[in-house]
Amino acid sequence: MAKKSAIERDKKRARLAKQYSGRRERLKAAAKDPNLSPEERFNARLKLAELPRNAAPVRQRLRCELTGRPRGNYRKFRVCRIKLRDLASMGQIPGMVKSSW
Repeated sequence: MAKKSAIERDKKRARLAKQYSGRRERLKAAAKDPNLSPEERFNARLKLAELPRNAAPVRQRLRCELTGRPRGNYRKFRVCRIKLRDLASMGQIPGMVKSSW
């Protein structure tokens, strides 16, 4: 089980990313727009830099929904490799069977 503080920090980052997503997209579009003057583009970049760092979606970490483990996660199932194996062994994941060769 991951530390509660790390899990809560990641939830906060997700909340901030959702809150600032519209503003971030507008500023990024303005910063890349070749029709604007260089001063306006530069000001858009400055305002983009003033946004909280944790509002950037790349700062979020994919964590296991069951344990909060930050590594070894499967995006499709949103669980870590350990819990995926446990769930598959118990038959909780439809269509997944133990392989043997």
